[in-house]
Amino acid sequence: MVVKLRRPILVGGLGLSFSLWMLESWHDSLVQIGEFGLLSLLAVGGGLWLLKLNRTQDSSQLLNSMTVDRPTVEGAIAKAEAVVNQLAQEAESHPVLERLREQVAHLIAEIDRQEMIAAITGGKSVGKTTLIKVLESSWRQEIQQTVSFQETPPLFLEASEKSDAAVLASANTSDIVLFLTNGDLTDSEFQTLQQLKAANQSTILIFNKQDQYLPDERFSVLESLKQRASSIVVATAGSPLAVKVRKHQEDGSVQEWLETPAPDIQQLTSQLGEMLAQQGQQLVWATTMRKALLLKAEAKNLLNGTRRDRAVPVIEQYQWIAAAAAFANPVPALDILATVAINAQMVMDLGGLYQQKFSLEQAQTVAGTMGGLMLKLGLVELSSKAVGTVLKSNAITFVAGGAVQGVSAAYLTRIAGLSLVEYFQQQEVAMNSEGGLNLDKLRQTLQNVFQQNQQIGLLQSFVKQGVKRLMPEVQQPQLIESQTIA
Repeated sequence: MVVKLRRPILVGGLGLSFSLWMLESWHDSLVQIGEFGLLSLLAVGGGLWLLKLNRTQDSSQLLNSMTVDRPTVEGAIAKAEAVVNQLAQEAESHPVLERLREQVAHLIAEIDRQEMIAAITGGKSVGKTTLIKVLESSWRQEIQQTVSFQETPPLFLEASEKSDAAVLASANTSDIVLFLTNGDLTDSEFQTLQQLKAANQSTILIFNKQDQYLPDERFSVLESLKQRASSIVVATAGSPLAVKVRKHQEDGSVQEWLETPAPDIQQLTSQLGEMLAQQGQQLVWATTMRKALLLKAEAKNLLNGTRRDRAVPVIEQYQWIAAAAAFANPVPALDILATVAINAQMVMDLGGLYQQKFSLEQAQTVAGTMGGLMLKLGLVELSSKAVGTVLKSNAITFVAGGAVQGVSAAYLTRIAGLSLVEYFQQQEVAMNSEGGLNLDKLRQTLQNVFQQNQQIGLLQSFVKQGVKRLMPEVQQPQLIESQTIA
């Protein structure tokens, strides 16, 4: 593929690299001076960028700590709508756009929803269906506010049409969750309650079928539930077992029969009625907030997928430019200079795709910062060793001057590009890039992306592509699979 170099940073950097390579053939000392000056420049640039750090906070983690009121919910809906609109702008024919827009309109109307929704969930045979029937027949008629009870599929079933995650996702669209258990919490039940809490879901833990326990056992189980659960705990008997009634007649005879007690849901109805009366509006807002955050996350994932499809060809273009530059100039200092120039232009192009606008100076600083992080993390040395290990299996390519440097430069450029993509995907849509990079996040992203791309199969495939591009005239034998990568 012929690459048209119309990028000022890229052309200038490669030209300067080539000029210095020519000078190096005359005076070795110039290389030493140039290398020292370049490394100093990178260090100063990285230090200046570090001073501009601003920590960003993922909005999806704020739900537990924020006050859920109407303005907050409206703001969350507006942010979700902004992401949907951005997706429409960048992929106007996306097949899910119409559905996402309908969800935004539904959220706006749901802020003033009057009917409350309660989800009844729990494992199999805990009494969900029976409890709903009792509540609908004997309690809902006593309150003025309309409540809709919705039973979820049973949790904790290995072979089920719906996974536990899908069941919980459905439950989280309700205003309150009634979680049923027939005894002390199992580990699975406890973990599920923790997930509901993490989602800021209002929950009432119901100890159902309490009539099946002796009084002392009943008290012990109830106390254990109160200590372990962070939610409200009540005891019920939705369908009490029949009890034997014995009546002594005046003539001395004894009459016996079975009698079914009335359902015992007084604790539940009292607690539920109080919550709906005092917190009804806030519960609706919290539910709408959760839905808005989920909608925003879905739209953001779709937007990231669209942008990544466009970013990967850009990264591939610059990785092979970096490979050609390093292959032609196998002097370490010149490799660094050319790579920084190439990566700076790549930063600007990727930033444009992700609406992260970088000036020329900022792009150069970002590229220098990433280079510094790669050196500190040891990724430069590790990548060279890994590429060298694979190339050693092919004597022709290994002895060729600059083969290791060329493929390594391409590999590091790819790691830098994929890391920037991962980093940008974590940011808010249309974030103001002037706030600077979060170096802690960028460092972790670099490490993660590097580890993901260290798999021997991926590395061998990449090296083969690099050698084919750098030395197309060489008939390459099959590279022998290396057992380990240092």
